[in-house]
Amino acid sequence: MIRDYQAIGRTWFLRGKQRIIPTFGQHKGVKLIGTLDYGTGEIFCIEEEHYDAKTFLHFLQKLLTVYPTGKIVMVLNNARIHHAKLIQPFLDEHRNRLELVFLPPYSPQLNLMEGVWKWLKEAVIHNVFFGNVQKIKLAVRTFLKDVDQRRAEVIDRLCVRM
Repeated sequence: MIRDYQAIGRTWFLRGKQRIIPTFGQHKGVKLIGTLDYGTGEIFCIEEEHYDAKTFLHFLQKLLTVYPTGKIVMVLNNARIHHAKLIQPFLDEHRNRLELVFLPPYSPQLNLMEGVWKWLKEAVIHNVFFGNVQKIKLAVRTFLKDVDQRRAEVIDRLCVRM
């Protein structure tokens, strides 16, 4: 989730000239679910209102339509929604096309999507005030569209560090 109150990041300023970043105080934001194609640098995301097993199932269904052929090996954290009983029939039905590989618990440094989220937050919301959630959504969508045009940079920035 990209929230308005996560906007404060480290920055330099002149002594006595501290930069003040307001927030609109509603704890709203943009909820994204995404994955990174390690081979091409393509980032596939969907924006949803809730994080739950239904949402994750919807994401997996869309993923199979975006990548209609070949096997997809998806590396994930151990969030409960990734292990939900609701998605098991779908995974069984598509076991020849979709394999979920779970990272060890508490190891976000191994999850390249965490690098995408960090990059997005640094590029879009750090030390910037957005007057409402719609402006945050627009900035996030613009970032993702821009990054989609720079896939080689995505690979250099995220995949090479492994």
